[in-house]
Amino acid sequence: MSPQPPSLFQRRILVGAVMCVGAFALVAVRLIDVTVFSPEPPHVVRPAPSGIVRADILDRNGELIARDLRADDLYVWLKDIPNKARAARQLAIATGTDERRLAQMLAGKHSTILVARQLTPTEHAKVEALHMPGIEFGPNSKRYYPDGRMTAQVVGVTDSDGKGVSGLELGLDSKLRGPDRQAVTTSLDMRVQFILEHETQASLDEFRARAAGGLVMDVRTGEILGLVSLPDFDPNARDFTGGDTTRNIMAQDVYELGSVFKIFSFSMALENHTVRLDEPIAIGNGYKIGRFTIHEAEHMPAFLAARDVLAESSNIGTAQIVLRSGPDHQRAFLTKMGLLRPVRSELPETARPLYPSAEHWGIIETATIGFGHGISVTPLAFAAAAASVVNGGRRVMPTFLKHPDDARGEQVISPETSATMRGLLRYVVTNGTGKKADVPGYDVGGKTGSAEVVGPNGRYVSHKLVTSFCGVFPIENPRYLVFVVLDEPHGTKATAGFALAGYTAAPLAGHVISRIAPLLGVPINPITAAKENS
Repeated sequence: MSPQPPSLFQRRILVGAVMCVGAFALVAVRLIDVTVFSPEPPHVVRPAPSGIVRADILDRNGELIARDLRADDLYVWLKDIPNKARAARQLAIATGTDERRLAQMLAGKHSTILVARQLTPTEHAKVEALHMPGIEFGPNSKRYYPDGRMTAQVVGVTDSDGKGVSGLELGLDSKLRGPDRQAVTTSLDMRVQFILEHETQASLDEFRARAAGGLVMDVRTGEILGLVSLPDFDPNARDFTGGDTTRNIMAQDVYELGSVFKIFSFSMALENHTVRLDEPIAIGNGYKIGRFTIHEAEHMPAFLAARDVLAESSNIGTAQIVLRSGPDHQRAFLTKMGLLRPVRSELPETARPLYPSAEHWGIIETATIGFGHGISVTPLAFAAAAASVVNGGRRVMPTFLKHPDDARGEQVISPETSATMRGLLRYVVTNGTGKKADVPGYDVGGKTGSAEVVGPNGRYVSHKLVTSFCGVFPIENPRYLVFVVLDEPHGTKATAGFALAGYTAAPLAGHVISRIAPLLGVPINPITAAKENS
């Protein structure tokens, strides 16, 4: 019995099966070609579908500081490019990519290449205008900083993958990149930041300083309303020119700050009840400690009342006062003020203070540390400790997040010592070296600091200074602290060649205070305003 020929239905099933086998064979061949013979180059990274990876950064008033903007990556499918040399030339012009490198990539055996990442809108439009086959745009984003250089040092930047690498971008990275990411409101006030940057740059230029910086802090909450470090850089362009740097001198550099440190020396003496403000202190022409002799930066009278030791910034007088407490008390006091450890905040940049070990902290070290030499701290650490002195004597830590509630912590000095120090700092501005920081009606208190720079041989260089000024206002009930630093300023004709802090840093702080006080709603004292204007 002969077999029955297949039916029409069976023949259709057979044809379909053959076609499926053929299709799967073609897919298998293609997979082998792509994965074995033409693997993707390691530099091709497919982005996340959305492209946007970071939340916004805002100032305390809701003004935008940083935002991710759509900035597509550009890919090319090589099989669709008929004239690779011409394509390399056109794409190089449109995207700014190196033509030679692009030609080498196009001549390779990969199926796809990444031509450029994070195209600007202009570059994107130029590429689209080419109408080139094989072009593909992959979603990505690029961090944009509307204020450019003004916030560069404090806000920092991200890398091309959207990860924070410096500043608050790094310090707040987990908040900005988390799955539930939301805009982060910082403590910064862009009005204050603008004024601080403008005045600091003006002083940097006027006194031809090597570097300069400043910060504004709320002494009750620890909030940093503005922080500037110059030189800076353009966070949008990322190409450094001239003396551009990413180094934040306010948080990363440690300085011997000089006479501003006398704030802590007098606070300690008042806490230990080792000084009366009206008692006379012998100054003379020098003060010998062993084989060392302490001298003054400027001529002093033979005797000064203790309050005038601070007002006139006498090294000799301060040395005698701190020696009454001695090395152990001084070390313990500075430890309590937080000056012997790195300061902590949301800003990742920090530095360890430099100071003598306990076994080498003797009489001469006590004297020199008393007037701000022999110990190096960051300006941010100094500001936090100084704020604790004037705010009623309670510890406050710097923060870059908006924190409107009173954040003062444990009592580090008595309220009575804090009140006396506020009076002394006001006296420095009205009767001492801080006169050029006075602002009519705002009752500024403060202290100047001029420290000689240590040279490469370990010796101080007399004509090179770091000058600073710590200003607090309104001094009777302080709310804000301004601290400014000038690294190696030069005297001018207007200062008769003097580069000391009273001529350089004090007026800088005064300019900043006069502009930010009205913005921050600090009321004018009509009595002192009328007295100083008369």
